[in-house]
Amino acid sequence: MARRATRDTAIGQRIRDRRTLLKLTLRVAADRAGISHTTLSRIERGEISADNRFTLADIAEALRCPVTDLTGLPAAPADRDQAEAGGAVHEALQAVIGADLDYPPDSEPVALDALGRELELVRGLRIRCDYIAAANRIPNLIRGLHAAAYGQERERALRGLVIAEDMTSFVIRYAGHPGSACLVADRAHQAAERLDDPVMLGLAAWSRGHAATGMGLYPRALQVAQRAATELQPHTGEPDALEMFGQLLMLQAFAIYAQGRDLADTTELVAEAVRIAEQTGESGALNLAFGPTNIRFWKVSMLSDGDPGAAVEIARETQPAAVESPSRQFAFYADTGRALAHLRRDREALRMLLTAERLSPQRMRSPIITETVRGLLERSKRGTGWTELRGLCERLGIGA
Repeated sequence: MARRATRDTAIGQRIRDRRTLLKLTLRVAADRAGISHTTLSRIERGEISADNRFTLADIAEALRCPVTDLTGLPAAPADRDQAEAGGAVHEALQAVIGADLDYPPDSEPVALDALGRELELVRGLRIRCDYIAAANRIPNLIRGLHAAAYGQERERALRGLVIAEDMTSFVIRYAGHPGSACLVADRAHQAAERLDDPVMLGLAAWSRGHAATGMGLYPRALQVAQRAATELQPHTGEPDALEMFGQLLMLQAFAIYAQGRDLADTTELVAEAVRIAEQTGESGALNLAFGPTNIRFWKVSMLSDGDPGAAVEIARETQPAAVESPSRQFAFYADTGRALAHLRRDREALRMLLTAERLSPQRMRSPIITETVRGLLERSKRGTGWTELRGLCERLGIGA
């Protein structure tokens, strides 16, 4: 009988438990996942850290389960924070489900100027990776924008609703609920369709594609991004459209790379995005942080699970401070840390991961990052960095 998984259960153990439950041999499961049976065996035994997002998606497909069944939930914070986070996400989802534009609101419209200020506040919380605080403010914001969409300033309210639901999808994904993030992104698409604005349709598509990658659904992310980019291309002269188009190109590149692990397959898409970034510079349009530096962040993210050596080389020539978003800076440091860990440059990896933690303690609890840190602990010896590593493990709930 498979053991009962806990929050501290290693991903490799979860994979073995799932495979045993399905009565699959190592060879059969590995063949379905497109990896060698020796690699799968080493992952299950914890000899290889199970923190490669693309390989995990393949294994989940082979074992007929969501990636989240293998990764588990984010590492638990203090009990009070954990309860607050769960409650905030639950209430945010309730608000999004209730804000169905096929049905009128239950409340009277709120002044849009006040809602605009609240939207900006939530935007700041999201960028600073304070997901609990953002989730606590989202329900009233979503309900207010839903009601306003039935008022005299319908178009402005619908635009706000697309942006708010994109932010909500992001917050909920990184709060540990990627499946629910897909539902929220679909609501953003509903609002964009009602607005019939090409840029907002592009943002909603980005939200749907980004949410799909959180579930390991890379073919779906590619499909959504390709269609959206094709439909947006004739409108790139409109405000924010060029940045949105470039972001959709990078999402396509990421999804293609995730499926084939060959950077050559993404060359044209990335080159076009680079040309666009040369025009836009470092842009804050639509909270995308699109620009030359963010494209380098994307490359590091892709390569960290495919060619970590190349990822580290790109990271070495990147100035993360050029992007003002702590959220994007966090991703850069975390992905670079994971790439260094894959290269077994553990001390450098730890420094990068500690920098990422300073930017976002909440996002640091990602199961993938936790698995990377678990691998560092398994290989560690008492010496430089040991105290810092043990402290990080304790904060992430990893047992020694």
